[in-house]
Amino acid sequence: MSHGIEKPRPGQRLFPGKVLITGAATVALEAAGVEGVWLLSRHIHGDWGDIPPEDVLQNELALLLGLRVQSRYRLAEATAIWITTEANRATTTIILVEGAWAASGSG
Repeated sequence: MSHGIEKPRPGQRLFPGKVLITGAATVALEAAGVEGVWLLSRHIHGDWGDIPPEDVLQNELALLLGLRVQSRYRLAEATAIWITTEANRATTTIILVEGAWAASGSG
């Protein structure tokens, strides 16, 4: 019996909407020598980066239920790029986070 919930197939792009990136994230990525498109590719293919197991499970459930999905990719000890795809999948945003939120596991 189908409930209208379908998990994406392996290799399928999970989030087809618009991608936004903040200026601070662009500068931080350039300074770190990291291509933002590489992190975005990881995110849209279900590689959630540096998040704890409970957040991985939350993302997997969010895929099934159409909720917000968030990845974190650490650039330095207290600097990270967070990529968030909204529940409606219309927008994915790449932001720079510094301090405790960058170093912590949950968002």
